Amino acid sequence: MRDHLGRSRLTANLNLWWFPPQPRPVYNQPPASPDPFFACRLFLWMPHRVWRLQLTCPQPLCSGSLTKAGLYRTIRRVLDIDGWYLMATEYLECRQCKKKVGGWSQGIIRQLPPTYSCLFPAVLTYKLSCDQKVIAQLRSRTLGNSANRLYNTLREQHTDAWMRRSIHYLGVCEQFRSLYSVQRQVAPPPSMPPVPSAAWLLTVYGYDVVMRLDEYKARITSTFGSILKMDSTKKVTKKLAGAASDTAAWVTNVGNEHGQVLISVLTCSEGTEGLSSMAAGLMRRYQLAEVPPPLVMYVDRDCCRGDGVSKTAALFHEWGNLVVRLDIWHLMRRFACGVTSESHELYPTFMRQLSHCIFEVDPQDARRLTEAKRSELGRKRGMFDLSDAEVIQRISKEEWRLHCRRRTRGAVDTAILLQNLLDTFRGPAGRNTLNIPLLDDLRIQDIWDTQRRHLSCIQDPPGLQLYTQTGSLTKGGVSLPVYRCARGSTSLESFHLHLNRFIPGTSASARYFQAFLVDGVVRWNEDRAAAAAPVEAAEEKASQLSYSGHLKHALNQKSQRVLGLQLVEDFTKPAAYTGELIGLEYLFTQTGSVFEDISMDPDTPDESAAVSSLEEEEEDEGIQEDEEDPTIFPPDSSSSSPAASQSGAPRKRSKVLMVSQDTSTS
Repeated sequence: MRDHLGRSRLTANLNLWWFPPQPRPVYNQPPASPDPFFACRLFLWMPHRVWRLQLTCPQPLCSGSLTKAGLYRTIRRVLDIDGWYLMATEYLECRQCKKKVGGWSQGIIRQLPPTYSCLFPAVLTYKLSCDQKVIAQLRSRTLGNSANRLYNTLREQHTDAWMRRSIHYLGVCEQFRSLYSVQRQVAPPPSMPPVPSAAWLLTVYGYDVVMRLDEYKARITSTFGSILKMDSTKKVTKKLAGAASDTAAWVTNVGNEHGQVLISVLTCSEGTEGLSSMAAGLMRRYQLAEVPPPLVMYVDRDCCRGDGVSKTAALFHEWGNLVVRLDIWHLMRRFACGVTSESHELYPTFMRQLSHCIFEVDPQDARRLTEAKRSELGRKRGMFDLSDAEVIQRISKEEWRLHCRRRTRGAVDTAILLQNLLDTFRGPAGRNTLNIPLLDDLRIQDIWDTQRRHLSCIQDPPGLQLYTQTGSLTKGGVSLPVYRCARGSTSLESFHLHLNRFIPGTSASARYFQAFLVDGVVRWNEDRAAAAAPVEAAEEKASQLSYSGHLKHALNQKSQRVLGLQLVEDFTKPAAYTGELIGLEYLFTQTGSVFEDISMDPDTPDESAAVSSLEEEEEDEGIQEDEEDPTIFPPDSSSSSPAASQSGAPRKRSKVLMVSQDTSTS
């Protein structure tokens, strides 16, 4: 507004959003300028002046109070879903040190209560700024929502919005062309501002994560479990760039029975030697939270020791009753190293029989699934009077996994069955039509001599419930329970598939690598916790989906005080951060490296890119869990007697199951 002298004055009635004058519905003369057709709204952020809040100086070693010092001279452009808007703020000056700071500084926003801080709509960087609605598109990270995809979507939305405004403007101008004998010059529409690159979008997303890193780490260290799994992978370490490049050899992860990840650390070497600090942090976490220690831990190595306590048990020495078990799929892969070729036509038959030597299916579950499948085939396909064997052949591996519980046979029975299986495949039955043997006789004998001592390490701990019913579904009019199995480290193998996609592009600097890793683990855990929640709680809040833990926590606090109930379900309720080192923090204690500084002050030059290149980003960064269990094979439907089912006789099968080799031994 203007005073009586015509000078600009800030109005006393301040709002957050200000909208420019819109184009008139009807024009009686040509518009003088295209500006009204392309004007954008303004967000005015003045927390001190609007809410009369007492703010302190964000400078280190200064606690002086802030007072208003006019308007900040810089007007920012903020990227929105289909356009841009402007942002202005106030200047605040410290009464003590006389330093000035903009009202949009993180040092100011962090002082605001959630009632007001949640109204700030954007993440600011030195050059450009981005609205939270755009950030949320990357935060969800569902399949099909990579940074490149979002960049192309924004370009399309911006282009469509710009074309609509241009059509409106030029259409109004066109109405007056026939009214003038001399054609007037019409100003062309302004050019569309370019949409920032996908790499910049990821950089801003990294800013958003870094600002809440402590909250995310608190969520990770608030995760527990009674059945743990520990496994390592190395593929993602190749994406670490900068001074820390080539310093990480492995990423070791510990998960629980729900598929959540309790801790993820990068180390210089594989093995238990460099994991003592991680183990000490986990044991301290359980102790501080007064949570009972875990009962079982599944590993891919170091499961037992002939002359005493295994390395894994020694690593977690405070958990005296911890049972260490070898993951069965890793044992099966060791036997797979004894074949002459995985493309051999008898290879899938061998792996199927190998699984049957270790597992047996609960007969009641198998009977119920068979009857349900028989009924479904009759209703949907008109297939009646099928034998049990014919029905079982039409049951998929996924159906066996979901609806049938399995148990290990015991070390003695497994040893007998495996010996029979190897003897059978070493004979004529183990050769194909070209007389090529499936097994390398010397190699498989050496593997058998080495691995038979681990048969006791793969058995189910007595009395431990490994299956949890997560729901039910109806098939052929028969209600079938849906189970989730906590055995083995299959869930961690699934996590490893997605871990590499948490870090977008080909490489990332240490700070952004850490941010993307922690953020990915938090989102992964949130999805696994929601899937493991009671059916009633999940259905009640099924329409809600958010990875913004700080918003859920603030809303539940206020709704509990005001309404006496919580409005949103927070499946991973965070406690205080335990101080455990996560991700690169753990590696840097081993190498002595430090994180590069990232300024959170939007008025300080920054703009180091989060990722090096997105050209090779072929896969979308989805975080859906791949729940396939490679140890599951359909039962041997052609066996008519218990003796036949235990004979280990090979049967040909056309589908080839590719199994990766693992030559590591415990």
